Amino acid sequence: MDLTYALDQIGAVRRELTSIYHRGKPARALTAEQTYAADAADVWDALTNPERLPRWFTPVEGDLREGGRYQLTGNAGGTIETCRPPRSLAVTWEYGDGMSWVEVDLAEADGRTTVVLRHIMETDALDEHSKRYGPGAVGIGWDLSLLGLQRHLESGETADPAAVEEWSQSEAGRAFMTRSSDAWFDADVTDGADPADARLRADRTTAFYLGEQEPA
Repeated sequence: MDLTYALDQIGAVRRELTSIYHRGKPARALTAEQTYAADAADVWDALTNPERLPRWFTPVEGDLREGGRYQLTGNAGGTIETCRPPRSLAVTWEYGDGMSWVEVDLAEADGRTTVVLRHIMETDALDEHSKRYGPGAVGIGWDLSLLGLQRHLESGETADPAAVEEWSQSEAGRAFMTRSSDAWFDADVTDGADPADARLRADRTTAFYLGEQEPA
């Protein structure tokens, strides 16, 4: 995956941060939206089929139906709260001691499908990690996931973890993560964050992902 492709992918995603109320409590919603050249049934299958998810994301196991529990290998687990093929999926996102929510909505038009992903975190539950690194700490991970989905829907290929790791250290991979961090900085400022504070959080996030020394 070359540099041009990686940077084009950054521009293909709409990012937004909003302050909302979620289940009666103040929360922050991180939204990432991308349109794919595939019908909704294909995109839904890529997002939910346990045989297909490991080909671009990570293996999943559990009782994979509405009301059931799921577990992503090396990542979050939780409850599948809503599952309405091929339109909407909502899950709790439980990782360590943290609890948040992920919602995914699909809308098809003219054979193309727009995916809207929202990651919702209650304001009172934001930990020191979130406050230090800002939205990019989560946002870069979702950007990498949307990139993996794009590549998978285009080619049908299975991602090689070793090749993905090698790419993340390449010029294209490092540029992708840097531009993703900058894009979430822009979203943070648009949502009302102080630009200087947001810039520091974004710089820490970029350094973390690149394996560099973080600013104080």
